[in-house]
Amino acid sequence: MTKKKWSRAFALLLALTLCLSLATACGKQKTSDASTQASTAAPVPVKDTPLVVGYSPFSEKFSPFFADTAYDQDVVNITSMQLLTTDRAGAIVYKAVEGETHDYNGTPYLYKGIADIEVNYDKTADKTTYLWTLRDNVKFSDGETLDADDVIFSYYVYADPTYAGSTTVYSVPIVGLQNYRTQTSDEVYAKFDKMYDEIYKAGESHQWSSADAWTQEQQTSFWTIMKQEWIKDVQAIVDYCVANYSADAETAIGVKAADLDSDGEKVALGMAMWGYGKYADGVLTAPSGKTFDLKGGTFPTIEDYYAETYAAYNGDPAAYWGTEAADETSVTDEARGTFISTEGPKDPALGGAGIPNIAGIKKLSQKEVEITVNGFDATAIYTLGITVAPLHYYGEESKYDYANNKFGFDFGDLKHVASLTTKPLGAGPYRFVKYENKVVYFEANENYWNGEPKTHLLQFKETLDPDKISGVKTGTIDITDPSFSTAAIDQIKSYNSNGELSGSVIETNTVDNRGYGYIGMNAETVKVGDDKTTDASRALRTGFATMFAVYRDLSVDSYYGDRASVINYPISNTSWAAPQKSDSDYKIAFSTKLDGAPIYTSEMTPEQKYEAALKSAIEYFKAAGYTFDEASGKFTAAPAGAKLQYEIIIPGDGQGDHPSFMLATKVKEALQTIGMDLIINDPSNSNVLWDKIDAGEQEMWCAAWQASIDPDMYQIYYSTNVVGLPGSTESNHYHLQDKQLDELIMAAHKSDDQAYRKATYKACLDIIIDWAVEIPIYQRQNCIIFSAERVKLDTVTPDITTFWGWMNDVELLEMQ
Repeated sequence: MTKKKWSRAFALLLALTLCLSLATACGKQKTSDASTQASTAAPVPVKDTPLVVGYSPFSEKFSPFFADTAYDQDVVNITSMQLLTTDRAGAIVYKAVEGETHDYNGTPYLYKGIADIEVNYDKTADKTTYLWTLRDNVKFSDGETLDADDVIFSYYVYADPTYAGSTTVYSVPIVGLQNYRTQTSDEVYAKFDKMYDEIYKAGESHQWSSADAWTQEQQTSFWTIMKQEWIKDVQAIVDYCVANYSADAETAIGVKAADLDSDGEKVALGMAMWGYGKYADGVLTAPSGKTFDLKGGTFPTIEDYYAETYAAYNGDPAAYWGTEAADETSVTDEARGTFISTEGPKDPALGGAGIPNIAGIKKLSQKEVEITVNGFDATAIYTLGITVAPLHYYGEESKYDYANNKFGFDFGDLKHVASLTTKPLGAGPYRFVKYENKVVYFEANENYWNGEPKTHLLQFKETLDPDKISGVKTGTIDITDPSFSTAAIDQIKSYNSNGELSGSVIETNTVDNRGYGYIGMNAETVKVGDDKTTDASRALRTGFATMFAVYRDLSVDSYYGDRASVINYPISNTSWAAPQKSDSDYKIAFSTKLDGAPIYTSEMTPEQKYEAALKSAIEYFKAAGYTFDEASGKFTAAPAGAKLQYEIIIPGDGQGDHPSFMLATKVKEALQTIGMDLIINDPSNSNVLWDKIDAGEQEMWCAAWQASIDPDMYQIYYSTNVVGLPGSTESNHYHLQDKQLDELIMAAHKSDDQAYRKATYKACLDIIIDWAVEIPIYQRQNCIIFSAERVKLDTVTPDITTFWGWMNDVELLEMQ
């Protein structure tokens, strides 16, 4: 499991709608089901009936290199192909050329893709090789063959130091990648890496002197670069807000979502949604007091936004990024790389000679490309499974000569690549035609390796969320992804003659959201004495966890109804590593007494369970050292380091609008009967929660995680990633530090055996539960709806999952 840096405006309920992607994370490739595989002699496509898909607004970044939003990425997905193939559970398909059959829910499916992947780890050399072997019959939509030169070109674009897209190939420790990106030897890199630290430590106000170990020019360059990277990060916040909160623009800044066009309007939205601007009477007021008359046409610039963040954090880029960032691109890390690559090549030791290539990226033949990586990381394969872009289109063929270290563009110059951002071309099932009047038009790719799509015309049409369901009914759109709210459910049911979610007008397909909701406890602030690891400290947290857990069904059902379910492990049910109810060692979270016996029986009513949970909690609190008065049935004193009352922060907008609010209220009522109290803090501004989390001062809180295709736990649960520690990912909000857990995390992190990893992660989950720092609460659902009147539903890919969307097998989808 990985986590994006928590953002100020991030919806704690993960209320983002499900992206209509081929699959999430790296599962965006096209494959075929055994039961519905296209024949080589496909029928003549219907030419005049387009399939229309309702989408949230596009940013027109349709390039495989620069697409940011999930909606733009889907344009890439439908027109391009990725090297890596994954199945409905997110598992890797290693032999995708011939195909592999994987079972899902008891049904065998055949998965194919454009490349095989062979992974070999050499323990002696501590290096891993990834060998991609391409399929023979893959062509781009213009008829040109996809081969190893296209793969090499694509890797080098992603690896270029000026590349500013979202694909993070540069984060994988490919042999020679660092040398190439910085154009320095290992020795020179080390020299300037140290220089970076020294200049940063000296501070921006440092007055240069000849006694410094760097030149005045290097110092000036350093701080110029730092500002540039900070501004880039602020721009990332703006882009994130435009992509995810455009629907709120009218309330936030008085601009309708459909009119959110200018850079100034977008910056204003970013400031407002991130807490850097308050809008009233047509005026946006920044924290510094500076005002912008939006109604009168005066909007902030990105420099204005940067200045506000600079002032808020006293010029400290690390402090800024640790709190505010919208993504995982660290300002200081980016500045470090840019400084070294800017100043390092000037060092006399290099004699003006550069680094001509990346030693770990090799073309073995026109069908084979080998990547060599230092060490082993189970997650690296997902990053290396890139979208392959055509060299002859995005690159310049006159500048490609693999044998002479020419890779389709000049080092550090991606202008030609970027110039084609709005006009994608690839080897996917559809060919991009145009983007016009907020509609993306496609035609079937007759050269598609898995058969020409049966539906010839396809459109992605921008549609506001309130219009998505009615659009399917009226016939303006055929497939879309409305927010799966109670109102949406009622609207869908009202259109179907049977009053159900699937009927005569609309077919509804629900899938689990790629994330889950939880209640967290800070082991550093919820403990007995000075040691968070003792049995007493764990008993204290388990007492609270037992109470939270017993009210989950009531609270989740009240808030979500059938749109969510209670989960028992701190991992999304969408993950292949998630324990299943059929597993012999599966347990209901926090359902055992102090002596290990079960708290509940199958015959108990809810009220009897609540009573049994309270009795068990009392025993846990006693074990923690609390003084209990048997006569009154109440606790009268807490042990040293503990308290009789704790605070839980629930970001419900000050109105209790949160799936765990009822749960917390019920726990508060129950604890008051035994002399303890739970203070419910429901701030109208979620910054209250994030400020406390950033400071490590929170006790208990409600939030949600978003998960990636790989369940790696390093970022969130590893001991060195506790908030505030040097070099931390700042994601271990639980202050969980456990040596055994660390060892298991790293063992799974360095293994490519999925069965072993799953068993190891189960052991990790058990340790996390034992610490009682995270109570898993709910797994909510998203939905995709289809027109039952216009789409041939039996041609839609079966068993849609979080990692396998409707666009998989799209070449088989037909209209009525």
